[in-house]
Amino acid sequence: MGSAISLRTDFNGDDLRHLGRQTKDADQARRLLALAMIYDGGSRADAARLGSVTLQVVRDWVVRFNARGPDGLINGKAPGKQPLLSADQRAALAEAIERGPTPYLDGVVRWRLCDLGQWLWEEFRVSVSEQTLSREVRSLGYRKLSARPKHHAQDVDAVLAFKKNFPAAVAEVANSNAKGKVIEIWFQDEARIGQKNKITRRWAKRGSRPTAPHDQRTRSAYIFGAICPKKGKAAALVMPWCDTHAMNQHLIEISRNVADDAHAILIMDQAGWHMSNNLAVPANITILPLPAKSPELNPVENIWQFMRENWLSNRVFKSYEDIVDHCCHAWRTLQDQPWKIMSIGRRKWANEF
Repeated sequence: MGSAISLRTDFNGDDLRHLGRQTKDADQARRLLALAMIYDGGSRADAARLGSVTLQVVRDWVVRFNARGPDGLINGKAPGKQPLLSADQRAALAEAIERGPTPYLDGVVRWRLCDLGQWLWEEFRVSVSEQTLSREVRSLGYRKLSARPKHHAQDVDAVLAFKKNFPAAVAEVANSNAKGKVIEIWFQDEARIGQKNKITRRWAKRGSRPTAPHDQRTRSAYIFGAICPKKGKAAALVMPWCDTHAMNQHLIEISRNVADDAHAILIMDQAGWHMSNNLAVPANITILPLPAKSPELNPVENIWQFMRENWLSNRVFKSYEDIVDHCCHAWRTLQDQPWKIMSIGRRKWANEF
């Protein structure tokens, strides 16, 4: 038989009853009243009857109360199963995700859960199911996100310099061309939409292979699109070709959408029809070219992805006129959602300096 355990001496029965009246935890109040009876000279059996528990449970309450005071009588969270991965293994997993797979060693160009599970086994001899690994990866803050396009021959230093010097370039335009007007930052790009269309992911039963209509004809049109993320504005034309004439028409359309008291800085890539000597730039627009081979700096690329995934993919266009109608409908739908333009298009380096 175990030796008797005395209650700590810095409390008494009145103290515990007072705490029992104040607490909102019913279980804690019941335990406090049971131990108050012992303080008042009652036996452990009396406390057990009052608390509707066994003698051993009362002993456990006394141990917890002596160690942590009244807080020791509050139900704690069960510790649960020990995690499969240690802190060091989680850190190594995060590093592997950031680094990405090496194709000739890992056999894949992007990590899947099964690949990460195999990597953990080879590195640490730890076997983790895909469901558990998914929870671990998510707990580390990772999600499966769409990657931005990046040219393989990009000059990284030029991209960093463009971002760093952007406030100075805006200030120069404001001083030389804007003449005291408000500056609006616009981005411009083109997208080809055609009958040979894309197929996007869709919800379907696990194990099934969903289908989507796909055309092999080659009629197409081009959306000339521009957005002002800070204001949620957009301006576009649907044209049959990408050339200087089409670009001039688009500049006129952008100029119409610039506020009367504003001057627009139009950021776009260095395509031939963007830099042509025959380009007629309106007085309220200044063109600022992006560094070569840096499409990820242009948020209109993400606008095209959003429009294709929601309105322009998984369909068959009957004719060129049908392509134009769908392109116009998609762009008007986007214009009706200025918060979406702001969400997709804002960049810290362009709007928060």
